[in-house]
Amino acid sequence: MPNTILPSSGVLVGRAKIPGHATPRIVSVRDGVVFDITAKAAPTVRDIAELDNPASYVAGTAGTKLGDVDAIIENSWAEKYDPAFPALLSPIDLQAVKASGVTFVASLLERVIEEQAKGDKAKADSLRDDVLKLIGADLSKIVPGSPAAMQVKEALIARGVWSQYLEVGIGPDAEIFTKGQPMSTVGFGADVGLHPISSWNNPEPEIVLVVSSAGRIVGATLGNDVNLRDVEGRSALLLGKAKDNNASGSVGPFVRLFDGDFTIETVRAAELSMRVEGEDGFVLDGHSSMAKISRTPESLVEATIGRHHQYPDGLVLYLGTMFAPVKDRDGPGKGFTHKMNDVVSISTPSLGTLSNRVRLSTECAPWTYGASHLLRDLAKADLL
Repeated sequence: MPNTILPSSGVLVGRAKIPGHATPRIVSVRDGVVFDITAKAAPTVRDIAELDNPASYVAGTAGTKLGDVDAIIENSWAEKYDPAFPALLSPIDLQAVKASGVTFVASLLERVIEEQAKGDKAKADSLRDDVLKLIGADLSKIVPGSPAAMQVKEALIARGVWSQYLEVGIGPDAEIFTKGQPMSTVGFGADVGLHPISSWNNPEPEIVLVVSSAGRIVGATLGNDVNLRDVEGRSALLLGKAKDNNASGSVGPFVRLFDGDFTIETVRAAELSMRVEGEDGFVLDGHSSMAKISRTPESLVEATIGRHHQYPDGLVLYLGTMFAPVKDRDGPGKGFTHKMNDVVSISTPSLGTLSNRVRLSTECAPWTYGASHLLRDLAKADLL
């Protein structure tokens, strides 16, 4: 596999399972080689994120050579994994896993359509043109929460198309929800899961910020916020069922830590590309431009953590996507939904590529290693 999976530069930190170690190991990449930098000073990615200068710590910790990064990446695919060799895990551990929704106008429109269609994808196409005619132009340059946004809100209420999604899309308060529990995300090459009840679903390519307990953004990575469109479309109160299932959130391949060359400005300018490749020969290409986000990354972090809500172990925050697939897969008017064994790849030059295979959540490896297991293993290894 060509190594567009890693950015060409930057301070990278992640986690790996390594033969002979019960606890996940903290790793970094230097000149194409993976090093184990696990140390008592910062035995988790959470601990590294809490340091004054995480990038300096990772770059300055010598570590132990594990092997060629390409070989370890290849061994990270679930169907190819050999436990005799290292493999990547999700690059985060004890952080809360949060997500922001409806942060792009394109995805906002699709959420409104989902709601109007009541989860029925057959109705979505006919509704899409009607909704776009009513509200598409109104929202393209609206700043959420601004007086202009409130004027649009009143106009849409008068037209009878106001929606809870429009409320969080252009209203004063961002949608912030819990994507999963700490330690529940999967990494590069792992299978991602769809709840078996869903027949209309899609990937969501996103940048994921890594945030310390003080609310400081220390780095970023890529994420797939797997989404069940039919479930959420039936009712927004089913958001937990639509978003939080076994293996329904992937993150990786590594966290790139902020330094002089990689900053929040890099994140703001990022262009994400995504490809879905099916065993049936179907290919779907999509993109998401951070320049078109309707709320700044910093404002989304501020909506998540502050005096109103603390996260002692920090958090990661999916920033949302403008990608909303409408390409027909099985015939005209049938729209897009996943099939088993689709491979989803999400890329941007500054962060690399995150790839996963799609399966049912009931068929993905069950989540059995949580925070309590990690802490016990760290204690046994004298790393606490």
